[in-house]
Amino acid sequence: MLTDEETAALAAVDEVALGRTLMELISVPSVTGSAAESELQHQLAGRLEWLGMDVDLWSMDLQELRADPDFPGTEAPREEAWGLVGTTSDGGDGPTLILQGHVDVVPPGDLDAWDGDPFVPRVAGDLVHGRGACDMKAGIAAHLAALAAIRTAGIRLRGRVAAHFVVGEEDGGVGAFGTLRRGHRGDACVIAEPTDGTLITANAGALTFRVTVPGRAAHGSAREQGVSAVDAYLPLHRALAVLETERNRDPDPLLAEYSLPYALSVGTVRAGDWASSVPDLLIAEGRLGVRLGEEPADARAEFERCVARACAADPWLRDHPATVTWPGGLFASGRLPEGHALADAVGAAHADATAGPRPRQRGATYGSDLRLYAAAGIPTLQFGPGDIAVAHSDREHVSLRETVAAARTLVLTVLRTVGTK
Repeated sequence: MLTDEETAALAAVDEVALGRTLMELISVPSVTGSAAESELQHQLAGRLEWLGMDVDLWSMDLQELRADPDFPGTEAPREEAWGLVGTTSDGGDGPTLILQGHVDVVPPGDLDAWDGDPFVPRVAGDLVHGRGACDMKAGIAAHLAALAAIRTAGIRLRGRVAAHFVVGEEDGGVGAFGTLRRGHRGDACVIAEPTDGTLITANAGALTFRVTVPGRAAHGSAREQGVSAVDAYLPLHRALAVLETERNRDPDPLLAEYSLPYALSVGTVRAGDWASSVPDLLIAEGRLGVRLGEEPADARAEFERCVARACAADPWLRDHPATVTWPGGLFASGRLPEGHALADAVGAAHADATAGPRPRQRGATYGSDLRLYAAAGIPTLQFGPGDIAVAHSDREHVSLRETVAAARTLVLTVLRTVGTK
């Protein structure tokens, strides 16, 4: 049974305004590290002010953050990062619920693969297409719609809601890291990443590796006098495939549905600078999945031991070993404490808001800001509109109906978690 306040707040969810907000957000090409990423933060600050929230918009001290021993790393070039937090101002002694979302998106890739400009949203029936549609501007739109509905319904909260809109999630999490370092905290957090109708209560992690393999240069017509770095790399590649198999034995139950929970993927291989020369250097970069509960340092050490063993077994690499370095972002794993009330609260809210079943819990194989909030002692889960399977692709889209359902779920989650006066 819904209370009168819950019924009023659900009725105040403006579906038309939500759809309009979503398309306006997609229209800002807020690629990680770009000027448009900062532009969107300033636009969102205006929206939060319009909602009557106390707004903290600040330029992060990147030099100071990078010097922090726990800095999660970055991959995209970045000259600035803006933090943005809006907090409801009418709360009393009740708990604080964080509604979190990242404003940055990945680059669109091959523009010819898109049906039109990826930053001009295209509506086809119930679906909105465009870069960032599901990852995760629909989630931000749902956050804003939920906050607007509670305000429109005139409901006074016993606690507070804090909207954390962050940059740089896609390449490490500098925005969330800087927001937490500024002192913004809460009692629980819902991140509206696309979860395809489920509750994501745990994330695997990911580390970026670089393997540098030496060779010996020679003219291509006398290749036997040289050593190709490409050939030298091949036994390492085979060893990494074996390592991936070993690391994916007996995964955590939350990730058991995935055929490859902790993927090890070589994403780029660069070798040689002239077609008729034997390449004397190869650089392979990729992504190492981190197990739930595994320390990133332990994952790195296991990877480095694998490379060292493969080098020791090879006649060339034994005396000319490959080197391993770790550039880019550091995504540790993270999870909601087992049995925490937040999962039940969001699950029940979704069932009541949609007159459907409660969503099931599962883990995700990718890293996210969840692990930063969890590491800060804030119980966190992911629930939001869209399917991660189409994110980062030219097929990216989100359902408007699903986005509205997420907003309605967030309304009930806020009212029941924060409480009303």
